[in-house]
Amino acid sequence: MTKTRRQALLRNVVRRGGLRTQEELGEALAAHGVEVSQVTLSRDLRELGVVKTSEGYREPGALGPAPLENLERVVREFLVDALPAQNLVVLKTNPGGAGPVAVALDRAGWPEILGTVAGDDTIFVATASADLALEAANRLRRWL
Repeated sequence: MTKTRRQALLRNVVRRGGLRTQEELGEALAAHGVEVSQVTLSRDLRELGVVKTSEGYREPGALGPAPLENLERVVREFLVDALPAQNLVVLKTNPGGAGPVAVALDRAGWPEILGTVAGDDTIFVATASADLALEAANRLRRWL
């Protein structure tokens, strides 16, 4: 199966809703005869812009709220702490929460944030200076 067809199937599986883990997504794909590794599934989700919410995985257009409203919601839901470290902010989330928070931060368009790198429960947020890192960390902590 081609990458395009696999991603189209993944998009359809996500649209049906109710799947809360990558394991469940992988099982749903397997039920359609498509076996994928966790690495491939993660890459496909990222490329499709699919995010994890409290209701399960969703396409970006299905999220509804404006970027700032969405950011506040996912920060309140997933973020545990925001720690400035030089020109970075290290964000700690609940397991599986880093992706949704990073996507929401990237889409919010905060001028002090240059970009994000997310793992499973940790996000590195790059800023141009230590002062901007502190400012971003403080903005995020207000929602905790």
